[in-house]
Order: sequence, then structure tokens, then C-alpha cells
Amino acid sequence: MPRDLHPRLLRGFVATAETLHFGRAAERLHIAQQALSRDVRTLEGLLGTELFTRTTRSVELTPAGRRLLPGVRRLLALHDEILAEAGAGAAARPLLLDLNSDVTGPDLTADRVLERARAAWPEGELLARFHGGLAAAAAELLAHRLDASFGRFAGLPAPVRGRLVQRPVRLERVSVMMADTHPLAGRPALRLAELAGHPVDICAGNPATTEWADLGARLLREHGLTAADPYVPPVGVDETARYLARHGDPMLTTVGGPRIPGTVNVPLVDPVPLSLVSLVHRPGEHHPGLRALADAAGALGAAGGWLRRPPGSWLPDADAALLPAR
Repeated sequence: MPRDLHPRLLRGFVATAETLHFGRAAERLHIAQQALSRDVRTLEGLLGTELFTRTTRSVELTPAGRRLLPGVRRLLALHDEILAEAGAGAAARPLLLDLNSDVTGPDLTADRVLERARAAWPEGELLARFHGGLAAAAAELLAHRLDASFGRFAGLPAPVRGRLVQRPVRLERVSVMMADTHPLAGRPALRLAELAGHPVDICAGNPATTEWADLGARLLREHGLTAADPYVPPVGVDETARYLARHGDPMLTTVGGPRIPGTVNVPLVDPVPLSLVSLVHRPGEHHPGLRALADAAGALGAAGGWLRRPPGSWLPDADAALLPAR
């Protein structure tokens, strides 16, 4: 008897294998849990083998399920590639891309990727949005009011990560921005130990950037440093300058970040802290603008060594686990 395997059945298998939870897998696929369970049973019937061991407390892959998973992932990737190629020439709606902030900088990753993608896909439309941080953008992605964003994926809550996918784009060097009157402002670089006695603003008062505050908290805790009190976050260049002058704390940022009048941006060293920026979107998205963004990120990354980790640098284990294997 012929055994045609519908991609829907295979996607249900992969989502369940990756979450080991039928409820979370159903949420990721935006279907009812009963429908997912039915699809998995149908697939098992077609293949003539059980793919999961189910108990009241857990779901585990069987040996047959573990053997099947890599091949199914390859098959679905090819399926998606064929669909994307078939629709590449068709008219597409604008892709809504979050850049986190409307403040520009000399070397902001999202800005550079967007510029290159627009040049490579002139027939399409990539519309920038500014939600302030990946935590805020993730909510918009899950509500289908946004198509893609950039940011630190590992800092999102696990249930949110389970419903989104990411592509590593760049390891950014972390720095501090401070008023040019600050006692540490004249240094070309700052050893982390030199921040002792100087509380660091990790933007803990900003609900839109909780993924960034998590990175800052980990960095400070591991190096015996102190976080500044949380404040209401500023918006825009002028307000950020006033904010830094008023509160006086160095603010954690990145080397390529915005240039604010009356402030300096000083790289951190010994060790060099890094933040992994990823392109984040919903699974199963085939918009040609997303392909343009991914291609642009890959080309810029290859040319600039964006995912090359410097020896002796600092990066949380959760972020390092997302880097492509070398």
C-alpha cells in the first residue's frame, strides 16, 4: 500500500520531538493538541513503528524516532526551499522587521543587514519597526503583528523560544556608554575589574529588553560587579544623553552602538564580553524578504567574521550553544 507522508505529519513529528511535549508542540504549530496527537498516531501507523514513548508525566523519542528525526529535518528543509524558490518571483506583502531601536549607530547589525537585503531584493518591501528590544518584539512576532526581529535569543523565556526560531548572525562586543564627564570616560578600553565600585546600568527597568538585562546580570554576577538601580528607560538620542548625565552610571551597550552627544562608548576587555545577535522569526515562515535578510546576514557574516569567537572571550553557555558547529 502506498504511504504518502504529508508534510503536516512530518512537521508535527519534528515539533513534538524538539519540545517533548504535545501541548507546547501544538502551540508552536498553532493547532489543537488533539489534532497533533492524531497526526502523530497517523504517522506512526504509516511507518509501522512507534516514534514516542508516552507516559502521564513525560514524552520521549523511541530509538526509531531518534533515527528518523535527522532525515525528516532534511526533507522539510528541502520542501521549504522548493516552496520558497517557487514563490520568489511572486509579489509578496511587505515584511515587517523590528530593528529594536530608531537610534542609528556606526556598526549596528540590524541596520547593516537591512541595508544589504534591500539592495539585494529591490522588488520587495522591507518595512522597519522599532519595538525597543527582542522581548517586546517576540510578543509581536507571536501575535503575527511582526515578521522578524534581531536580538539575544537565549535571553527569552523558554516557552517563548519554543515558539520561535533563530539564525545566529553576529557576536557583538559589549561595551559601556557613559557621560564624557564620568571618571572612567577617558579610557580607550576598560578592564571589567575597573568597573568595581561603579554600578552598571543593565536596563533592568525596561520590560522591552529583559533579554539584554539577563545578559548584563550574568556578566556582572560572574565578575563580582554591581548593577545600578533600575530606572524608567529613555527614548531617543537627546533623552539618552540627559539620562546618562542625570544618573551617572555606565550603561551596558555594544561597541557599534549609537553615538550620543556628550557621551563616550568604551569597549570592555579582560575578558571581552560578547552578545550573540540572532535573526528571529516564526517557524515555517517562507516570505521572500526573510530569505533576503538571511542571505544578507550570511554574506556580511562571512566577509566580516561575525561569528568568529575571539580567544578568551566571555559568552554565556546558553548563547554559545546556539552557535553553528565548526
